[in-house]
Amino acid sequence: MGFEPTIRLADLAEGTAKLVTIEGTPVALVHAEGEVFAINDICSHADVSLSEGEVDGCTLECWLHGSRFDLRTGMPTGLPAITPVPVYAVSIEGAGDDAMICVDITKGSPS
Repeated sequence: MGFEPTIRLADLAEGTAKLVTIEGTPVALVHAEGEVFAINDICSHADVSLSEGEVDGCTLECWLHGSRFDLRTGMPTGLPAITPVPVYAVSIEGAGDDAMICVDITKGSPS
């Protein structure tokens, strides 16, 4: 499959998350601490969208019960979640306003 283009980097503000779907897989793109992360969008505790949660540094907090996930590893860093979520490889293609966030859902941590 390889890296799939998703959205422009300019359309993902620092400190925010946005839901994209790649080959049927919901992915939360998160711009945090100057980097872009891709993490499975479904909370492992409550089966809700993580992209609707709050970004705090390199963590994403689920809006429903407050589970927190490390954007680099997918590991839970706050209860009630105890199961990690998959993270995916990210590549930025191009430069300036035309730079695209590309994600490979076959590469990264399968968790």
